[in-house]
Amino acid sequence: MGARGQMSAAKKPEEQKTPIQRAPHTKPPFTLSQLKKAIPPHCFQRSLLHSFSYVVYDLSLAFLFCYIATSYFHLLPHPLSYLAWPIYWALQGCILTGVWVIAHECGHHAFSDYQWVDDMVGLTLHSALLVPYFSWKISHRRHHSNTGSLDRDEVFVPKPKSKMPWFSKYFNNPPGRVLTLFITLTLGWPLYLALNVSGRPYDRFACHYDPYGPIYSNRERRQIFVSDAGVFAATYVLYCAAMAKGLAWLVFIYGMPLLIVNGFLVLITYLQHTHPALPHYDSSEWDWLRGALATADRDYGMLNKVFHNITDTHVAHHLFSTMPHYHAMEATKAIKPILGEYYQFDGTPFYKAMWREAKECLYVEPDEGAPNKGVFWYQHKL
Repeated sequence: MGARGQMSAAKKPEEQKTPIQRAPHTKPPFTLSQLKKAIPPHCFQRSLLHSFSYVVYDLSLAFLFCYIATSYFHLLPHPLSYLAWPIYWALQGCILTGVWVIAHECGHHAFSDYQWVDDMVGLTLHSALLVPYFSWKISHRRHHSNTGSLDRDEVFVPKPKSKMPWFSKYFNNPPGRVLTLFITLTLGWPLYLALNVSGRPYDRFACHYDPYGPIYSNRERRQIFVSDAGVFAATYVLYCAAMAKGLAWLVFIYGMPLLIVNGFLVLITYLQHTHPALPHYDSSEWDWLRGALATADRDYGMLNKVFHNITDTHVAHHLFSTMPHYHAMEATKAIKPILGEYYQFDGTPFYKAMWREAKECLYVEPDEGAPNKGVFWYQHKL
């Protein structure tokens, strides 16, 4: 690791073995307005045509992959089909993750200058991926408003040691981590939506599909009904497809790629907010800017482009969430000199980072003897 948790993918192996150094947790010597002034003004401009071009591109690839799979895979010699289908699942899953990211951008009003266009596109794309658009948009907006707060953040909120489940110590080993990661990447997203697993604790049962749940206010109830209707409509279309083509056809064409989408979604979010160098804050220390900086950019190689750079421009996204993704790389480059040690980038391959974070980021505790007891850091020994 380089200084303050930054790592370059080009660094020599011996340099990467340097112990991880923590990010600064004190009040930054810059303001949000100073960061904004450093970014070229055109980076904040949203183009409806430009944004739609990414939708057309992604969906064109998705339909092309689907057409090839349904039209030609059955013509392949029998052993080759065992290889062709996993390749299709991986490619389609990655492309649809990009579609998911565009819908996420709609939720931030970063797609166009028209809120109704953003909501219509986001509702359509997210519903097709069985995501309740407005329900998630609202909870995700609260995540952006409370990032890094142990008391109010919405997702991947780390626990202090005193609140770790009693069975955690039995999973603090390689087989346990494999099982934990498998369950997290396959079931984590639907469990979060349905049961608020890994989400912010509420005083009663919380569910993204419940219009009267504690996540939402009275004025937001109607939008949750619309989200549920969108998911129900998509589910009905899938039911009709299964009845016409068979359940196995639906699983192979849609189910397996969706599983990969959900896995990448959880992994990307997990690695953005889970890192040994990142601080978390209780209410005595938290403020919005420090919380927004308690996140890390990651390197997914060629997948950075496929995922519309949500992976390696996440710091800028948390600072300016209405900025369209196609300007985020330029904005990140512009603010890095100002951020200095407050900017966190880790070039560790994501599959290695996933294992390391599962091993080293188990719970958070304040440092013994530290003056700021409201600043919490990840610990790795139970």
